[in-house]
Amino acid sequence: MTDTEVLERIAARRAELDGLDEQLAKQLSEVRAERSELAVAERVLQRMSEQIAEEQAVVGSQVTHVAGRAVRLVPDRAPGLEESALTPDYQRILAAVRQAKGPVATRQVGEALGLDTGVRGKLEPLRGKLTDRGWLHKRPDGRFVLRP
Repeated sequence: MTDTEVLERIAARRAELDGLDEQLAKQLSEVRAERSELAVAERVLQRMSEQIAEEQAVVGSQVTHVAGRAVRLVPDRAPGLEESALTPDYQRILAAVRQAKGPVATRQVGEALGLDTGVRGKLEPLRGKLTDRGWLHKRPDGRFVLRP
């Protein structure tokens, strides 16, 4: 075997190894990407499990699933039903109305809750919550008071 033949074999083997190196680098990259995705999936599952456990731990909470997401139902006002049965959002709304010590407009409640009241889109969902489930009374002038 001549030096030229040996050099050709070395070059051929080097080319073969370079191709294998590229292939393995691509596979390694794919493996690392999938491992990252699995780690994210584990974190999401852990957070969801914790949220569901917290929601179910709340005394008197009624939890349902909408579009794969746990949602706590807001009970209608009824004799003997305590405010503690409400979600924290609704409890904060009632506290804001109570602190106003009189009829209060949606904008005032939004300000008390720290919402951006200059954006109508932030007040409309709040207005819906204020009129929802009978916990508050909407007066003819559009302001709200706690139901006795």
